[in-house]
Amino acid sequence: MSKALPLEGVRVVDLCVVWAGTFATLLLADLGAEVIKVENPFVLPPMTRGTTIRPSKALLAALPPAAGGYPNNEPGPRPWNYHPTFVSLYRNKKSFTVDWRTPEGKEIVARLVAKSDAVVENNATETLEKLGVTFDWLKAIKEDIIMVRMAAYGSSGPYAQARALGVHLESVMGHTYLRGYPGLDLTSTSAIFSGDYLAGAQAALAVMMAVWHRRKTGRGQLIEMSQAENASAMLAQGFMERALNGATPERMGNRSVYGWAPQGVFPCRGGDAHAAEDRWVSISVRSDAEWRTLCDLLGRDDWATDAELATAPGRASRQDELERGIAEWTRSRDDYEVFHLLQSRGIPAAPVLESSRTYDDPHVIARGVFQAQELLDPIGRHRYITPFYRMPETPITVRQAPVALGEHNDYVYREVIGVSEAEYDALKAAGHVSMEFDPSIP
Repeated sequence: MSKALPLEGVRVVDLCVVWAGTFATLLLADLGAEVIKVENPFVLPPMTRGTTIRPSKALLAALPPAAGGYPNNEPGPRPWNYHPTFVSLYRNKKSFTVDWRTPEGKEIVARLVAKSDAVVENNATETLEKLGVTFDWLKAIKEDIIMVRMAAYGSSGPYAQARALGVHLESVMGHTYLRGYPGLDLTSTSAIFSGDYLAGAQAALAVMMAVWHRRKTGRGQLIEMSQAENASAMLAQGFMERALNGATPERMGNRSVYGWAPQGVFPCRGGDAHAAEDRWVSISVRSDAEWRTLCDLLGRDDWATDAELATAPGRASRQDELERGIAEWTRSRDDYEVFHLLQSRGIPAAPVLESSRTYDDPHVIARGVFQAQELLDPIGRHRYITPFYRMPETPITVRQAPVALGEHNDYVYREVIGVSEAEYDALKAAGHVSMEFDPSIP
């Protein structure tokens, strides 16, 4: 097995916030890039380091798990290091602190850029421009620098300054409408933030392609990516339906865009839904042969001998009826029982797991999806998510646990930037170098 990682030797300056950009730099870090997160001890980033620097236990109990699910349900000595959204996005990265709103802080960032290959950011368009951190500024520091900007709606046009998370992109692009259930109000559709993941993956690809291009030409480049435009790739079928057939796509719930039928998510034996004890299984019948097998398992000779149901179009025309019948069969059975039975007969099926059940799922364990790690602070050993892909000859692993604020201050300031001891002491005195957020932050 090769010990070299694909992006070994590439240094990325991470100026990202929230999810999309941070996910992009996570992918780059997993692949071996040295990602250095620039963090400001005077500015608490929303939805990553936490909603407040010192949350109470009562606040954590009132928040949803994505915001309040701290280890042991305790804030801990430095809560910003264990926020649930943060720990899922900051493995394999380095962190150093500087107030880059100030002239001396901006100069530190410039010195880091001079030693780096790429800069990635996903702030609202005007944010970095107000700070003077533009591509022209970066290029004056390092001629062949690569910059990826991934504002929500691009850098021009009427939406250019609009703030957005993935959930806003979904609604603006129509994704919220298309993935809902027929007959339900659009406000009943839950948020899934799919636009963030897609944007992050594309931005990471853009960095890698730009690095490849620079190795061949010696030139850096500015890449501006509109997350909303990028998210349109999720709606290809809908756009084509409208453009080619003149029809407005309808919401399909869990049914297949490929015409497979029946397909859906069906209730299984469980308990209280409010306690996350309800159980569901997903089933997809892709062929007439799989349909005949399902009829046999359900004991539905009436379906097996119905000529209309012998083909996918006929089954698609009667999906309401079929879904009711399948649900009657699954409702009295365990979700894993249904899953194994159907898969053993060649029918795609899988339990739909509430998140706490994933830890003990045999397939999840076999894939090494979670790995026990210790963070810098002594809060115990807990399981955190690992890179979601594996390469047969390259060790894509967790090399650094989710990084603490300022954990690599000494490394970045002394080894990468090369500040003198006098400079370092002065920066510390001014509050730039810290492993704590400033107490003035609520």
